[in-house]
Amino acid sequence: MVLSSANKPRMFQLLFSDPTRTFYSSGDKLSGWVQLEADSPCRLTGLRVTAAGCARVESRSRRQEVEYLKYEEEVRLEEVLSTGPDGCFLLPAGKSFSFQFGFELPPSGRLVSSFKGKFGSVRYYVRAELQRPYQHALQCEREFEVEEPLDVNQPDLLAPAAASKQKKVTCMFIPDGQVSITAQIDRKGFCEGEDININAKFENTCSRIVVPKAAIIATHSYIINSHTKVLRQKLTAVRGNPIISGMCDMWQGRTIRVPKLRPTLLGCDIIKVDYTLMIYLHIPGSEKLILELPLVIGTTQFSGVGSRTSSMSSKASSSWASIPSLPPSYSNIHKDLRVNGPCTPLLHDYDGAEDDDDGGLFMRVPEGCYPPPPAYSEVDQDAINPRQAVPVF
Repeated sequence: MVLSSANKPRMFQLLFSDPTRTFYSSGDKLSGWVQLEADSPCRLTGLRVTAAGCARVESRSRRQEVEYLKYEEEVRLEEVLSTGPDGCFLLPAGKSFSFQFGFELPPSGRLVSSFKGKFGSVRYYVRAELQRPYQHALQCEREFEVEEPLDVNQPDLLAPAAASKQKKVTCMFIPDGQVSITAQIDRKGFCEGEDININAKFENTCSRIVVPKAAIIATHSYIINSHTKVLRQKLTAVRGNPIISGMCDMWQGRTIRVPKLRPTLLGCDIIKVDYTLMIYLHIPGSEKLILELPLVIGTTQFSGVGSRTSSMSSKASSSWASIPSLPPSYSNIHKDLRVNGPCTPLLHDYDGAEDDDDGGLFMRVPEGCYPPPPAYSEVDQDAINPRQAVPVF
């Protein structure tokens, strides 16, 4: 059936009462109005406003949905518009009409935050449906964001997280020592823009030069008919100094900042969004040694540590601080003592170029890397005054 433009309003739009509001949460009231304006008189049979929200996961031939919001309201046109002999409502020309609507979102625990990913989404919208006699209904809709509050000051999120891991390294099936990681963070819950303080110890007893690194990883899981599709993405990373054979390195309060990202998605049965702090050693010619600590990204900023958690964190931090400090790194040598000779590749880091400045590790070919000896002069022993002090070099 071809729609006739003679019975179609010139303006049909849906507006929210607060257009500057970026998101809504459980228990909030969402209100607005539907605006109608026609160039010529139009006949209408009804106006319906619906709101819906659902999580959806799609594959090539399958789809699964979970509903979180459903609302429907019949707008009373008879309070504003007159009716004709056939019972239809008459929308006069050249005049704008606004029809209000409003509803309250379900209480806490029944909604999940909005999300949009590669294989699924959590979407909320309000739709207006304008019904006309003997014609298809006209529709317009507007999406809105839902963000459920997630407080990182909960006791379980304020507790420290720690783990350790080691790996034996082989070369052509011959044992080549081992590497190990021991790491800890003072809490699990963080918000956008906060710094994560990492305390870690890296040991290297193999014959290779290893590189310690840390990264925040996002994991998206899509579940459809008992099948799960998992996507992992590195969001931000930091890198430490290379560790030669027989040496170790320590991070005491090394920081990595939480970038702008969506909070952890909780309460959804078919879509999961999790975050982890991955601390790992890049080992040339071998698989990385990876250690992961759980992270929860929330919406309520960290306000302080409770007495019990603070005590636990301080004890854990003091244990790290009690470990004797390591010898100074080669990177701390004074700039004047370093040479700007040609670079010769020592080994290449194939972990990716996103956090590598020069694409690998390099050694310098020195032209004179030792500092000059102190200045001295010959002294005539017979001319020395016995009372005069002579510096000894």
